[in-house]
Amino acid sequence: MKILLTNDDGVFAPGIRTLAMELEKNHEVIIVAPEEEHSGQSHAITIHRPLIVKDVELEGVRSKAYSVSGTPADCVRAALDKILEEKPDVVFSGINLGYNAGMDIIYSGTVSAAIEANVFSIPSVAVSSKWVNGTARFDTAARIALEICNKVKDEWLQKDTPIMVLNINVPYLDYEEIKGVKVAEIGGPVYDYYYEEEVDGQRSLVLKGRNRPENLEGTDRAYLDDGYATLTPLIYDMNNRDLIRRVGSWVEER
Repeated sequence: MKILLTNDDGVFAPGIRTLAMELEKNHEVIIVAPEEEHSGQSHAITIHRPLIVKDVELEGVRSKAYSVSGTPADCVRAALDKILEEKPDVVFSGINLGYNAGMDIIYSGTVSAAIEANVFSIPSVAVSSKWVNGTARFDTAARIALEICNKVKDEWLQKDTPIMVLNINVPYLDYEEIKGVKVAEIGGPVYDYYYEEEVDGQRSLVLKGRNRPENLEGTDRAYLDDGYATLTPLIYDMNNRDLIRRVGSWVEER
């Protein structure tokens, strides 16, 4: 397959390098990723300044790589419009340093890059690995992600299958310790704590921590805590047709 690989941790992050080395064993890979980290940028794009594209080299990676002075979504858009010679079969995004589980997916640059691929009718995969003291088991996450994709590809890549993101999260464990893979719903939100202080006469709020509620059974967060990798299919569709018809009945019927 022809694969476009991106991320939100930056082109020189260890997660994208690990995934690139695994993917290029059997696939044609081109890397187009942000010049700098853009975690939590969601689906932002750059509109008031030019994007600067540079050739870069990643240690241990054979594949051609480019940095882009923009967001993860910028990288996918620029790659498809100007950098790649032909449309890729699949877009991979990751491996992210930290889970993109539960409602965190709406803030995630990693997931948003994968969604951007779906906008252009390209199937995509977002891969994330648990953060522990500034590190992650990228080796385990890469292996699990490729196993999942190889298992589902015959159905997933069929023309009559809806275009989707395969959102994969992997615990901080040795490969042999992973209990299995669970296809799961996304869990609920995790609420952030802000530390408040006064700085130069201004009210300052700094993100300092998170309040983790009890995870609901059957959700990605619950399975991850129990030692499973998780897969959640995400569909990008802003139109809820049933809701459109219902609201239409409120407005249009006299």
